[in-house]
Amino acid sequence: MNPEIRSGKPCVSGTRITVLDVLSYLAAGMSMEEIISDFRALDKEKIIATLSFTAYRDKITTIAFAS
Repeated sequence: MNPEIRSGKPCVSGTRITVLDVLSYLAAGMSMEEIISDFRALDKEKIIATLSFTAYRDKITTIAFAS
């Protein structure tokens, strides 16, 4: 996250593609292959890392609110 890039939203490392962008594409039904085809800066590992980041961030948020 960098406040100078995409208003500080979490981005895939080395890109200006936000985590939310990737999640939105997946939620809309795009396959990993379609996303990679449209966004050459992404690969399968980066998409999986995006999902892992989201799961980790959700876990932290859940724990913080549960206390």
